Amino acid sequence: MNKHIFADNLTARAGGLIAGKNKFFSRSIDSEPFAELARSVEVSVPAISGEGTFELVAGTPDGPLGAAFRVEKWAGSGYPTLIYHHGNNERPFDYRKGAKNTFLNIFVKERDAFPMNLLVVRAPYHDLPLKEYQEKITDLKNFMYMIAVAVRLNEEIIRTLPAGRPVATAGISLGGWVTNLHRTLYNTSAIYIPLMAGSFLGELFLRSSYRRLTGPLALDHPERIRQLLNFNPAFSEVPSVNVFPLLARYDRFIEYEVQKKSYNGYALRTLEAGHVTGALNARELRSHIFQVLEKTGIGPPSR
Repeated sequence: MNKHIFADNLTARAGGLIAGKNKFFSRSIDSEPFAELARSVEVSVPAISGEGTFELVAGTPDGPLGAAFRVEKWAGSGYPTLIYHHGNNERPFDYRKGAKNTFLNIFVKERDAFPMNLLVVRAPYHDLPLKEYQEKITDLKNFMYMIAVAVRLNEEIIRTLPAGRPVATAGISLGGWVTNLHRTLYNTSAIYIPLMAGSFLGELFLRSSYRRLTGPLALDHPERIRQLLNFNPAFSEVPSVNVFPLLARYDRFIEYEVQKKSYNGYALRTLEAGHVTGALNARELRSHIFQVLEKTGIGPPSR
């Protein structure tokens, strides 16, 4: 077993032990589909003309959900914009040393290398302590609302930005699912850069090493989980050739052989890493993003 696989398997085992009875979807597997949830979300984004953090409340038929976004860098209304979505249980506004924050490591530490506006979305529940977050995701609908609100917030930000300049939507792991689902439902970004994610979200919880964090209720009803979480058919029907994915070959969560089927016909970059080691490799992730921005003509040259 190589070090990449070992790190993922160890993380999954530890995560399962820490979650205890509060595993994913252990209490309920009832929900409407993603498209219906996204349509039901109401969120208003203020005009963006400078840097700052914006706390928001999204309205849903099941009650309000807190979310937020941060404008880390505002180059100006005449520049392109990149909107980033963080991974599971990250704190994207936490810039302390050692913080679990891929936005900090990939973008903030090299912000001057990006001649564009840089924004990060904080998904619902990611301002809560871990225990409270774990309690929320015992309900599948809460998990799906978390993604749907982030998707809808991405769309409302795009609608608020000055017209005429391209927007890139990117994200890692959980944020990569948000990225791909936004393309599926709206496709209003010029390009999409999903990092270590695909369109077979249900398989993450049913067949990968991450199933150690999945509750028995969900594992006993795999077709229900696949019906609600896998969105490959709709993703594949989007005609635009505007997705530039990265997967990690030894990823035990976002399994390479499973998720690469999401990207038939697209140029897939393969990172020789696992999920944990890949997420820590900010230099390679940044390099991929730079290359995509250069290739599409909306960002800086590769470095």
